[in-house]
Amino acid sequence: MALSASSSAQQARQALADRLAELCRDAGLSGLDLAERCDWSRSKSSRIMNGRTPPSADDIRAWCTACGVEDQTEDLIAMLRTAEGMWVGWRRMERAGLKQAQEARLPLYERTRRFRSYSSWLVPGMIQTRPYTTAALQAIQRRRGLVDDVAEAVAARMERQRVLYEGDHTFALLVEESVLRSGIGGADVMTGQLGHLISIASLPNVSLGVVPMRPDRERWPAEGFWIYDSAQVNVELISGYLTLTQPSEVTMYAETFAELAALAVYGAAARTLITSAMDALG
Repeated sequence: MALSASSSAQQARQALADRLAELCRDAGLSGLDLAERCDWSRSKSSRIMNGRTPPSADDIRAWCTACGVEDQTEDLIAMLRTAEGMWVGWRRMERAGLKQAQEARLPLYERTRRFRSYSSWLVPGMIQTRPYTTAALQAIQRRRGLVDDVAEAVAARMERQRVLYEGDHTFALLVEESVLRSGIGGADVMTGQLGHLISIASLPNVSLGVVPMRPDRERWPAEGFWIYDSAQVNVELISGYLTLTQPSEVTMYAETFAELAALAVYGAAARTLITSAMDALG
């Protein structure tokens, strides 16, 4: 599991390391004893117990056998999977293609009632046009050298957008003004996307805010994130996809969203910024 700045991921990883170290002590074994029983280097046992190196499922099986607690193997492997699931590198998430990564999120979107999203890089996927999505996913596919299932992935994302129009879902969406002006796919694609934002903002269940560019901001732009009800936050970083469920961290992102929302403009003022960006495209 890759290291991240998230205390949730770090805490989950450390909790597993602490539990393994406890089992070793309870069995009356030193790190050297355990390494010898598992046919490992002494440094490997130390790195696992100190949380510096995450164990594999096979490592956990060997550890439990060495400590005589085989009955705890499955629970510890479940702890490992939980820790791994908090942080997923893009290569791992997209190893089977972009379509699967898009489809995997649909159940979360269907069960969420209140969405809050902030984007400083791109227009959020839920309100992208098909040409914009195609340009974005093509860029990802080429940059990461993935299997070319862009057409299928685009279709999956478009299918997910039905959540906008069905049920009692509500959306509070924030984008930085730079997202309107630093586009992808060319002028025609961006013009269509900006026009779509104006249409989306008219939906009764959607609040669209634009955070204006200004030289005196006290709350600077952040990484893009989605808040699903009050249960989960997903953060898209350069290196991977972070899932946060710890209440204190969900609250931190909710507070950040509120601060950014207070800086944003809405309604006619937001339309002015969007149409200005369209005019700049010629």
